Amino acid sequence: MACDLTAGRVKGCKDSIGGNATLYLYNNLEDSFTITAGEATAMNVALTAAYEYELVGDGSTFTEEVVSDRQTGTVTNTQTLTAVFHKMDATTAVQFNLAAQGFPHAVLKDRNGEYHLIGQTDGIDFNISGATGGAKSDLNGFTIVGTSVEQNLAPKLDSSTVSAFLAVVV
Repeated sequence: MACDLTAGRVKGCKDSIGGNATLYLYNNLEDSFTITAGEATAMNVALTAAYEYELVGDGSTFTEEVVSDRQTGTVTNTQTLTAVFHKMDATTAVQFNLAAQGFPHAVLKDRNGEYHLIGQTDGIDFNISGATGGAKSDLNGFTIVGTSVEQNLAPKLDSSTVSAFLAVVV
């Protein structure tokens, strides 16, 4: 069968940390990366600009939930990205409005140096929340929540693809 398991996994070392470092958003582009065996191995030459958003603190998360349905014979992976940005400003508000109106894709760099491709097939739907906070210690800033439905877990960019991608970061 084409879906039979082909490998196992040994116990991993305790050498990773949770959290995310940088979010990169880019405009909708069909087949932005070539995916081979769960890895992005090449970047589409039409991808010429990606925008960097530095993540600070521990509030930014990325989760994936793969659900298989025996009744329908389908498998879906719901990817959920939550990113928190300190301070509200007009420039960022304009960009987040555009993200909510469009179908951007994302690459997320985690704190272990892995680059995850999010929304490869249909882009990401973003909900944007801006808050001034009530108490002096409350967040004044934006929280964005992006959701994408894919079939497989997020591909990771290989090292040469990371280099090509970072070359187009504005």
